[in-house]
Amino acid sequence: FKEYNFFAAGKRIRRGAVHPLMQVMKQFKQILYCMGFEEMPTNQYVESSFWCFDSLFMPQQHPARDVQDTFFLQAPKSSDATKIPQAYFNSVKNIHERGGHGSIGWQYEWSEEESMGNILRTHTTASSARMLYGLAQEYKKTGVFRPRKFFSIDRVFRNETLDATHLAEFHQVEGLVADRGLTIGHLMGVMETFYKQIGIEQLKFKPAYNPYTEPSMEIFGYHAGLKRWIEVGNSGIFRPEMLLPMGLPEDVTVIAWGLSLERPTMIRYGISNIRQLFGHRALLGMA
Repeated sequence: FKEYNFFAAGKRIRRGAVHPLMQVMKQFKQILYCMGFEEMPTNQYVESSFWCFDSLFMPQQHPARDVQDTFFLQAPKSSDATKIPQAYFNSVKNIHERGGHGSIGWQYEWSEEESMGNILRTHTTASSARMLYGLAQEYKKTGVFRPRKFFSIDRVFRNETLDATHLAEFHQVEGLVADRGLTIGHLMGVMETFYKQIGIEQLKFKPAYNPYTEPSMEIFGYHAGLKRWIEVGNSGIFRPEMLLPMGLPEDVTVIAWGLSLERPTMIRYGISNIRQLFGHRALLGMA
């Protein structure tokens, strides 16, 4: 028999590996836990337009609510309005139609049928709205407001034109801080702390428009590898027209921000086409 060579390299065995998105998601969660955030439940992919749009003070004629941007369900087509607390339901309707709390509202006839339409959620801010409403109810019962920090990382769905950087399904990272006396400076500080932890140390903030935050800012980070500034997130302060109908104290401010999980993952792994990262055309060997 031929002598065995115990030092020869064996055949390389193909093995499973953690997907890059899962690796980055795990890192982001650990960073946010260390910053004092707690994770929100986000297991409800189907939302009513009430929680996804109306509770955020987005008018029913806003283009983001059209079929070219949102996936509407055929069955079940609508939700049961009785499952939403009636007082809150009416407060949201009134703030849209007539305003209140120093606002003139949107001055239109608000449709309950439109509000109850079921959709695939376009953002996880619907979960943020539910959590903030829960905080308001806790305040009403105890008379004590407890500052909180929440975050979520989960899938959202938008009727996008598919290309190298856009999919109809992707992951959104979202965070919020609810407390008294918060300012845009606190928001910028939270952003600088978070992004520094993921290797983006130079940030720029640009004024922007969001329907449910005011003021709002786009966040740009300098990428040393690409040698240019890239958009890395969106942020702002939730409007009083969103918070006060819930029953939160008038002196409570909520700062919030969000970004996609795919973009920083693509940058880290040098992926130029999002379809190679996520979906049925993903490259299985990239991990």
